[in-house]
Amino acid sequence: MTKVTMPIDWSAIDEALESARKKTDDELAGKVSSLTRFTDDEVKALFPKPADVEKLSRLMQIVQSSTADQKRINALAENIEDLGGTILKLLGKLV
Repeated sequence: MTKVTMPIDWSAIDEALESARKKTDDELAGKVSSLTRFTDDEVKALFPKPADVEKLSRLMQIVQSSTADQKRINALAENIEDLGGTILKLLGKLV
């Protein structure tokens, strides 16, 4: 019995992946914009990559935490290298 293989249409797979990525990015931007004063489009422009939005989310969790100011400052200091770019983008948008 001869096995027949069908050629793979990689472009269709790439299109499906791109569609899924865009949908995920849009949903993520929508969630973040609902927690901030930014619109979905502003969030996507400031933080175009999912990893950027994840950093923004981490920063927001630290800032909005109910812990004492000193603990939040310590958390920011511990994460400043990773979150510094996010902080600069936000401050740049404010000034």
